[in-house]
Amino acid sequence: MANERYTRTNQKIFYAGLSLESWCKAQEGRAMNAQALVQAEREAALFHLYGALLGLCHEIAGYYRLPNSDAPRAEDFLTPAVLDAAPSQELGELVELAQSPDSWLAQLLSAYAELFQPPLADKKAKLDPSTPLITAVSLDDEVEPLSRETLEAWRQHLRALAQRFRETLSEW
Repeated sequence: MANERYTRTNQKIFYAGLSLESWCKAQEGRAMNAQALVQAEREAALFHLYGALLGLCHEIAGYYRLPNSDAPRAEDFLTPAVLDAAPSQELGELVELAQSPDSWLAQLLSAYAELFQPPLADKKAKLDPSTPLITAVSLDDEVEPLSRETLEAWRQHLRALAQRFRETLSEW
């Protein structure tokens, strides 16, 4: 395998696809630990998608010979300060996507960061006898886990972005 920066991005996109396929098989399976397998594949796919994003950032940083082009986190590249220091169309688009909370990239970064947060215990009612028997419960705190379709869409966005960026990064 070539030791080019793009190979890591390609690998991670491929590995995310493998995790998504395994996720599908785990959902179809009747194993007793199917729920755990689904969660493991969800996290693996998210891990590889983040790695693909980091690989793409390394490709751009390597092409433009940016300082700190081997930074270990994608967020290190996706700041306005980095863009101001070394403006590029590709990095500008990534920074814009990362800064927009509704974008797929900002959601990917947020979901990846959540992997490192400890689980939160369910909120329990106080056992104080003076509390009313009927209490309001908020369901807004319930967070649906990421769907396979969402992660596949992010994978396709990353793949398309990498292909489009590589066309502009190529020297003719």
